Formats: sequence, C-alpha cells, structure tokens
Amino acid sequence: MGRFANTKELAKASWSVLKTDKELAVIPVLSFVVAGAATAMVAGGIFFSLDTTTATTAGSDELTATPVTYVVGAVGYLLITFIVTFFTGALVAGALERFRGGNPTVSSSLSGAASRLGPLALWSLLTGTVGLILQSLEERAGFIGQLVLRGIGMAWQIVTWLAVPIIIDQATGPITSLKASAGLFKKTWGENLISQAGLGLLGFLSMLVGVGVAVALVFVAPIVGIVVGVVWIAASAVLFSALNGILRTAVYLYATGQPVPQFSEQALAGAFRTRTSRFS
Repeated sequence: MGRFANTKELAKASWSVLKTDKELAVIPVLSFVVAGAATAMVAGGIFFSLDTTTATTAGSDELTATPVTYVVGAVGYLLITFIVTFFTGALVAGALERFRGGNPTVSSSLSGAASRLGPLALWSLLTGTVGLILQSLEERAGFIGQLVLRGIGMAWQIVTWLAVPIIIDQATGPITSLKASAGLFKKTWGENLISQAGLGLLGFLSMLVGVGVAVALVFVAPIVGIVVGVVWIAASAVLFSALNGILRTAVYLYATGQPVPQFSEQALAGAFRTRTSRFS
C-alpha cells in the first residue's frame, strides 16, 4: 500500500470512529474556547503589567515590559499549554473508551482526563518549559541558529507524540512518559511520521480548498465569502484535531500490541513499521 493511500486509509478509519462518536468533535471546540478565554486573560495581564515611560527624544509615552510582564507571559504560556494538553487527554480518553468497547461521551472523556490531572499537569509543565526555553534561545540566535532550534522543536513534537496516550492509559509521570514515547519512536524508526504528517497534509489541503472557495465567493458576495472561509477553516480545524486524537490513540494501541477495532492492521503496520522491516 502506497504511503498516500495508507494515509487515506488511516484517515477514513479515524473518520468512521468519529462518525460513531460525534461527541468527540465537541472536545476540540471546548479546548479552543477555554484556551481563547485564557489567552485573553493573559493578554490583559500582560497589558496592565507594562510600564509607561516618556521617550526623551520623541516626548511621547511608550509601554515597556517589566519583570512582572515576563512572569505573567511565562505563567500564561504554561497555563495555555496545560489547557491544550488536558483537552488532548480528554480526546484520547474518549477514543480509548471507544476502542475498548465503551460508548464515550463528552462527560466521560473529560472525566478520563481529570483522572490523570496530576500527570497531565506535570507533562504540560515539562513540554511547556521546553517550548519556553527553545523560544527564548531562538529570539537570541542568528538565522542558522533559528533553523536549528526550530528543527529541535519539531523533533520534540514528533518524539513526544505518543506521550499523552501513554499518560492517559498508564498514568505515568512526565519522565517515564517521555522515555516510553521516545522508546516507541526509536523502536519503529519514527515511521509514525507517516501518520502525523499525512493527516496534517490532508488537513492543510482541506483548509486550502476552503480558502479557495472563500476567495471565489468574495468576488461575488464579499460577506458570504468571508463567512464561508471562516466557518470552513474552523470546521476543518475541529475535524482534523479530533481525527488526530483518534489516530494518535490508535497508533499507540497498535504500537503497544493492543487491539485496535475499526482500523486495518495493514494500514497501521504501514504507518508504524518496525525497525527490522526496513531490511526484510
């Protein structure tokens, strides 16, 4: 099975799960709403922490950052990271419930994540701190350094892709989860990149189609075109976020030797080939 065909097969299987449990699509919406509210609060905190000074040359007032500004920004970043991590955990919990024969709801999915609140909080603290460090270094680095640091950031995201499913399923701490996720990545030579990048590409193409339709409509009915574009992009973001959570859970189960109903073993094997399969 070709890689693009394999990606389509995995996306179709994830879609079949989502059609069965449409409630799972509510979780990315809740994540967006809560994270948006938190972002607004943090932005307000940052604004009120700024210091007003008078520029000696222009004679006008300027807003400058204070030590409190950086503290509020860092704490806000970690808070938003936790919110996103929690709702990702809720989506994984719902998918796990479905794969194991249950009938997940929004409530049961959120309860599943809440039962792992401590490990999820510690994991978000770890991954958020890594993000802050890389961002801080990137701001001080030159062009080549920025490219290297962005590559490190992408590598971190890839290697830790299965950390949240591990936490939800096994209730492990951040270091154990990191090692387990990295171990699965190393064991499979990182072939889960196929499922990660493939689904991301489909999501990008979906949004691109929406932008194209919106642009075409703008020339006929500008307001309609803008509304269609915003709704299409938002719907695509929600849909592919839900599909990503389902697929991430399926890949985790397959990688750990657990059954994955509704998914073709051939498609999962194509997305998660073992190390020795390259030479067989």
